[in-house]
Amino acid sequence: MSIEKVRAYFRQYGMEDRIQEFAVSSATVELAAAALGCEPCRIAKTLSFLVEGKAVLIVAAGDARIDNPKYKAQFGTKAKMLTPEQVQELVGHPVGGVCPFAVSGGVSIWLDVSLKRFATVFPACGSSNSAIELTMEELEKYTPYSAWIDVCKGWA
Repeated sequence: MSIEKVRAYFRQYGMEDRIQEFAVSSATVELAAAALGCEPCRIAKTLSFLVEGKAVLIVAAGDARIDNPKYKAQFGTKAKMLTPEQVQELVGHPVGGVCPFAVSGGVSIWLDVSLKRFATVFPACGSSNSAIELTMEELEKYTPYSAWIDVCKGWA
């Protein structure tokens, strides 16, 4: 189960007890915000794309949307989201629980600048009813990301 992979990932840092599990779904930004009692913009959603046959994850603020021209400038191709089957196969987490932790090998992870305006954000933890609250410093420390990028709109 994906949440167990994420729990094991955070166990190595002594942080597995910070993972929150809910009795309700947190599979969408709105559901996660309701479960956590926070603003939807503070949900760190992880979007899954296909670039040159490989999975690319972009972690962005809950109120941000992909800006196609910015995306194309960054990745050299049109934004093409993974199908739910591809997400599970290539990333290793189910849709609704995709997160930047304990992902399959070969997946590149990018953090969008839309997140930087918050002291803390809430990424999922591998299931459709989980999250963890992380500071920006913790998000950077525990996410094996390539770089901060600016590929979103609608949040500024």
